[in-house]
Amino acid sequence: MSDTSLRVGLVGYGTAGSAFHAPLISTTPGLRLSAIVTANPERRRVAAEAHPGATMLGTAEEMWASAGDLDVVVVASPNRTHAPLARAALEAGLPVVVDKPLTATAAEGEALVRLAAERGLLLSVYQNRRWDGDFLTARRLVEEGTLGRVLRFESRFERWRPVPKGGWRESDDPADAGGLLYDLGSHLVDQALQLLGPATEVYAEADSRRDGIQVDDDVFVALRHDGDARSHLWMSALAAAAGPRLRVLGDRAAYTKHGMDVQEDALRAGRLPTEAGWGEDDPARYGVLTVDGKDEAVRTEPGAYQRFYSGLVLALRDGAPPPVDPAGSVATLAVLEAARRSAETRQVVTLS
Repeated sequence: MSDTSLRVGLVGYGTAGSAFHAPLISTTPGLRLSAIVTANPERRRVAAEAHPGATMLGTAEEMWASAGDLDVVVVASPNRTHAPLARAALEAGLPVVVDKPLTATAAEGEALVRLAAERGLLLSVYQNRRWDGDFLTARRLVEEGTLGRVLRFESRFERWRPVPKGGWRESDDPADAGGLLYDLGSHLVDQALQLLGPATEVYAEADSRRDGIQVDDDVFVALRHDGDARSHLWMSALAAAAGPRLRVLGDRAAYTKHGMDVQEDALRAGRLPTEAGWGEDDPARYGVLTVDGKDEAVRTEPGAYQRFYSGLVLALRDGAPPPVDPAGSVATLAVLEAARRSAETRQVVTLS
């Protein structure tokens, strides 16, 4: 990397930091991973071994004290820390990227957007699932008009995890923003809003099915979008048999795709987006376009999480729009809050 690369500070080196951010930052032209914050000694050892050029820090306060040595900060810590850490980074004069969900509430998210605007600093949100291969394919088919007028978008993140793992993601403290609605729902709702536009009505069912936890682990969300298209979204930790990853129904055709995007497993296995064939789907898992009862396999667009960080370089260097507008993530949070209210009251919630 050249000496003109933007210097990135990464806060958090759990799964998000180590698998979903550090590999992408370190392989994106124009970025250099300069500092990593983690208080965990074992994670610090692993981080130092994987990224020998980065300075290891024990607290975020150490990073703010040396803010002049950085050009941007990435917050990849537990959800409850997103708002205070992002606020501290902005107050230190640093542009900031926050892992999804941006914050625990839409009000907190709006406050961060205002602060970033007041300081004239970039704020973006790592909604990486916008660059899943299946979603890129569905979006292309919709934009090309292949499906006609979209009537319904069905999307699922379903897993088989009958034994809870524990940790903050399964905490029922609202400040932790745990549970599947905020974890996987942050992706599913974001994709639905990107594909079909703003939501006007929200209905949700949220249950705690597994023994030993109180947080939601089996969730269904239905959205009515401006224009009357519908989204049906499922997320579950108790799906012994998963449904289609996504299905888009139009008045001319339908697109159906099974199986998850390949990038998460690749990153967890230590692969990098610089490798040949990154994000390529197995042809045996290509989705199907159905027209008048006839099926045709459709090549899955290559997944491309790296586009987020290449977009970040363009935003910081050339003044391009942020790779994810935080206002969109605030809109997602408003839907998630409405879904929680709907599940509690068993009523449809109308959004302005």
